[in-house]
Amino acid sequence: MALGDTIFARTISRALVTDSKGHAWNYHSRSDHHSKVACWGIVFDLLRASQTLRRHVAEGRVFFGINHEMRDFRNDRKKDLDLVICQPAGDSGPHTRSLRNLAERYGIALSESERAELADLPDLKEAAVGTVLIALEAKACMTEHRKALPRLYDELNSSHLTVHGAHDLAIAAGFVAINAASQFLSPSRNTPFDPGKLVWNSHKQPKAVEVTVDKIKQLPRRSKPGVDGYDALAITVIDCANDGSPVSLLATEPAPQPRDTYHYSSMIDRLQGLYDTRFAQF
Repeated sequence: MALGDTIFARTISRALVTDSKGHAWNYHSRSDHHSKVACWGIVFDLLRASQTLRRHVAEGRVFFGINHEMRDFRNDRKKDLDLVICQPAGDSGPHTRSLRNLAERYGIALSESERAELADLPDLKEAAVGTVLIALEAKACMTEHRKALPRLYDELNSSHLTVHGAHDLAIAAGFVAINAASQFLSPSRNTPFDPGKLVWNSHKQPKAVEVTVDKIKQLPRRSKPGVDGYDALAITVIDCANDGSPVSLLATEPAPQPRDTYHYSSMIDRLQGLYDTRFAQF
């Protein structure tokens, strides 16, 4: 069973993002903490699922890179990808960051059983990026959904185009978290933070989520190399008021349902299958 979406909601429940005035938030648009947490969970699940990836990591053949700049050879377009799984560029050198110590650095909230499972996995380490095997892009749509949609779509669309323009065999994966809360405490509208004068954004739910899910589903997807599109794409719906209260996963519609193409577990299954067949013999 995939765990990353649950770990994502559990972790951002802890309000670990601090603004310039010292106030802690579950989510802040100027922070990439949510993206890092989502990508960490995806890699954790993929290691759990793929015997091939575990073997490559244990043999020191596969590493990761964070905020790696990829350049589209066809159009000379460049973009920073949240996290890539890769072969190293030359001598991989000293490894200062790994999947295990990133869990502490990012404040990943793990259960005891998850910590034990992480300890049993080969520890994926960071290295200078050579050939990219998997490129991950994680985004969130937390408030003002309709207003955010054009930019959200463009950023996600440019990611797979850049990845495959640089290396067609690379696996492009996307993760999108959509907020289903009816009210959201926006950091930008509460600066400075005054508990007595809170300004809330109101959302018409479930319509806001439905519109966003429909737009994300318009992103191109591909079933083989040589064409444009995401190789794997997940939509996760959460309930986040951004007021320090717990963040929960929405399991009912309009969230994708189990075995749906866009369900988080389906994305992990697809990533495992693609990695195991495409890179088994590299």
